Amino acid sequence: MVYVKHSVNALTMVRSRSSRRRRAAGPRTLPEARAPFILRKLSTFNVLSEAGLEQIEANADTILAETGMEFQDDPEILGIFAEAGCDVDGSRVRFAPGFCRKTIMATAPAQFVQHARNPANNVQLGGDASVLCPAWGPPFVHDLDRGHRYASHQDFVDLVKLHHSLPWLHHSGGVVCEPVDLPANKRHLDMLYGHIRHSDRAFMGAFIGAERAGHAIDMARIVFGEDFVAENAVLYCVSNTNAPLVMDSHMSGALKTYARAGQPVACTPWVLTGAMSPSTVAGTLAQVLAETMAAMTLTQLINPEAPCMMGSFASTMSMKSGAPTFGTPEAGLMVLAAGQLARRLGVPLHTVGTLSASKVPDAQSQQEATWGLMMSMFAGANLINHATGWLEGGLVTSFEKTILDHDLCGKVGRFFEGIDMSENAQAMEAIAATGPGRHFLGSEHTQANFMSALFRPWTPDDNSFEQWHAAGELDAAARANAIWKERLDAYQDPGLDPEIDAALQDYIAQRKAEKPDQDYF
Repeated sequence: MVYVKHSVNALTMVRSRSSRRRRAAGPRTLPEARAPFILRKLSTFNVLSEAGLEQIEANADTILAETGMEFQDDPEILGIFAEAGCDVDGSRVRFAPGFCRKTIMATAPAQFVQHARNPANNVQLGGDASVLCPAWGPPFVHDLDRGHRYASHQDFVDLVKLHHSLPWLHHSGGVVCEPVDLPANKRHLDMLYGHIRHSDRAFMGAFIGAERAGHAIDMARIVFGEDFVAENAVLYCVSNTNAPLVMDSHMSGALKTYARAGQPVACTPWVLTGAMSPSTVAGTLAQVLAETMAAMTLTQLINPEAPCMMGSFASTMSMKSGAPTFGTPEAGLMVLAAGQLARRLGVPLHTVGTLSASKVPDAQSQQEATWGLMMSMFAGANLINHATGWLEGGLVTSFEKTILDHDLCGKVGRFFEGIDMSENAQAMEAIAATGPGRHFLGSEHTQANFMSALFRPWTPDDNSFEQWHAAGELDAAARANAIWKERLDAYQDPGLDPEIDAALQDYIAQRKAEKPDQDYF
């Protein structure tokens, strides 16, 4: 697959439909750049020496060779490993030292493109590219008007539309919230349709089980064409391990289905240190590397050259309460080291971003979010899931935090562009023309560059105290509340070919008619 860089589209911001919202949040009528992904120009940050990396890799090999990994309720996978020469004992598979690394490095692509139905929104996965995706999986949603509640299908659609309208996000994501008002065994069809119908960005497929994965691939073939899907990545799957050292048939079934179709799989251990992995960073890293290598090896044994990614979702937990904790120094060290380990394997890195245990979009939520996203960017992560909206340890998607995190996404995107060293940016003529003791406010250079020279986030209030007081003394969450409503009001439907739309709806109706509704998977 060949990466072709697309030109940056301009996203024209619209005027607020409410003068109250305009007073509260300030006008956002100026054009904002909308790039399909971030191309990092800053170096990654390394936390492990060469000796440290070699030790972690040796420890992972020891885990795979001596302890092994269980692949439960999937005899086909056990047969695949046995045929490749692995030691299969019941559901336990053990790997010769170096086997997984050699298999992955021989055929797994270092980078690839996930295609969107609008080619301007294609994303590069690998190399110096970073792609930011919204929150995934929460059964609850929250906003300041309606509070904490179970998510509905309407919430799901609203979030897809909101994400589509945000210029500093790059991907439509997957289960941006779990629409619990739809049957559990069929709602994946409605969610896939929601991404296709209401956004023209790249999106994720259904993850749980081979059947749902097959439905996603069928729907992608309707949208993109069967021949195109056979040759290109158009979906994205995350296959989580059940740490420690287990993969169940729901995850392996989806992995097999996507790998056979040549669609990307992010092989991602989900661990909380002290419970699902050792309490130490080095021990957790060895286990994470072992689990992700075993899963990536499976993708390559099923379909050599199928795109796969090393995944790492490793955070800490409170040893007092057992609750997950985020934004910790140990979590930062783990993702930075995971970036080094992925680069040595020669595969892209999938990880997570603005995670928070906070219940509301407050200072805790943004401190934890900023730490998490910056660490993932300095790790060189290629796809960052949960880059906006995540609260309550992953149980909630917040509309306000989506906007606050979106500002953060824009800031890190600008930061990782590095320093512009063009002749215009050096501004030597402007300095000479202005001279000593005079200001630059009226200079031609300032007037030509002030719109683009400095990043302009949406949510901060930089007015005087008196102006802030007169506008209602709104905090950041209240300003974000006005903005997400404004963005939804301004949503522009990307449209969908009527024949494709009809074919999708017919396919969905047929699949739903095949079995009764169930409120469980």
